Amino acid sequence: MGMTMTQKILARHAGLPEVHAGQLIQAKLDLVLGNDITTPVAINEFESAGFSKVFDTDKIVMVMDHFVPNKDIKSATQCKQCRTFARKFGITHYYDVGTMGIEHALLPEQGLVAPGEAVIGADSHTCTYGALGAFSTGVGSTDMGAAMSAGYTWFKVPAAIRVNVTGKKRPYVSGKDVILTLIGKIGVDGALYKSLEFSGDGLSELTMADRLTISNMAIEAGGKNGIFPVDDITRDYLKGRVSREWTAYYPDDDAEYESVVEMNLYEIDCTVSYPHLPENAKPAREGHDVKIDQIVIGSCTNGKIEDMEAAANILKGHHIADGVRGIIIPATMTVYRECMKRGYTDIFLDAGCVVSTPTCGPCLGGYMGILAEGERCVSTTNRNFVGRMGHVKSEVYLASPAVAAASGITGHISHPEEVM
Repeated sequence: MGMTMTQKILARHAGLPEVHAGQLIQAKLDLVLGNDITTPVAINEFESAGFSKVFDTDKIVMVMDHFVPNKDIKSATQCKQCRTFARKFGITHYYDVGTMGIEHALLPEQGLVAPGEAVIGADSHTCTYGALGAFSTGVGSTDMGAAMSAGYTWFKVPAAIRVNVTGKKRPYVSGKDVILTLIGKIGVDGALYKSLEFSGDGLSELTMADRLTISNMAIEAGGKNGIFPVDDITRDYLKGRVSREWTAYYPDDDAEYESVVEMNLYEIDCTVSYPHLPENAKPAREGHDVKIDQIVIGSCTNGKIEDMEAAANILKGHHIADGVRGIIIPATMTVYRECMKRGYTDIFLDAGCVVSTPTCGPCLGGYMGILAEGERCVSTTNRNFVGRMGHVKSEVYLASPAVAAASGITGHISHPEEVM
């Protein structure tokens, strides 16, 4: 029986001719990632185990992004612990105030991930890098701590679901609408510990920004990872970013999939996931009765320059509704600068929004946009669980940047066509 993309990458990193679903393996790692919340725990485990060195100073990445600039004493202490560790061991890729960005936007942008590589991160949305044809997945901080020393970790090889993408996108539809529609179709446990492997001629319609967003939210369907085949879109993105050699893996013709999900892009319209699960997907056109108090445009899911562009195109010449707070968060410093260069920052400010330094802040209910009891937010983040952005009686509606911007203008959930 043939292998899927994920199985081929894992086989190579395990030094095996082949692997099969359910098999337990040890695999070498090309990158180990942590942030300001998860890395301190990993450091504690590293030190308590008596480890005295890291496996490769160039293959460990620490990104201070959740509570940076530090919001309180605890967050400052956590970042200090990371900073001290990075200096002690000479960690090459340490990102802090002024250089940091939201980790899952920053790593692809900086060329730290390439096709065929195996990446783990102590953050569930590490699956983002499957957009580049890599195997990447989230792990616990204990596994991160051990991997920083060993350079390898264990996996149970996942079974796979093939997502066959066809057709062409309709106006205003983005990768966010595609993944919300998919999760709405299969459910938040529809791909539990499985690899979501995307294929089909419709992939040519999906930009790298779309693919990064889709892979990012594979975990919201329970997936172990999401992965795209390498094509010209991938190669164009990698030019000028990745100079090292890399290998693209493609599924065998007889690769085994547990199921096949068909997705015609033309059948997908702008979509919103209602509280309190990403699977509660509904058309944005049906949201007129949902009045909102806040919009958040940013996060590791939708803080890229393409996302900023989509929001700016909607907000230009408009002002957000009275009583609505607009928060824009470019995902990296590069995106932040590009927003200023293109005039997007002025558009956001003229529309009545604030523009933040890169941070995960509001996505996890940390800071920079906490909701009070009874408040509603249309957000481009990836989770809308109970209390995710603040009070347990607040509500988060997941949407694309275009839908979030349009909703901010009208004061209720809206399709972009309503304001354009």
